[in-house]
Amino acid sequence: MSMKWTDTVEIAIALSETYPEVNPMTLRFTDLRQWVMDLPDFKDDPGHCGEKILEAIQMAWMDEV
Repeated sequence: MSMKWTDTVEIAIALSETYPEVNPMTLRFTDLRQWVMDLPDFKDDPGHCGEKILEAIQMAWMDEV
């Protein structure tokens, strides 16, 4: 199953497993965006990502930590 920008919880789980040592609150949105796009199961248009989506991913990631 491929993830899209709106799959914030699934993305957050994948990021927390891929980068367990990272505090998501210290991550710049530019880096977060790239890390999401680098996830192997992520398949979506980079242009569909905005600050609100990145904030939602960051908050979901915090919930996972």
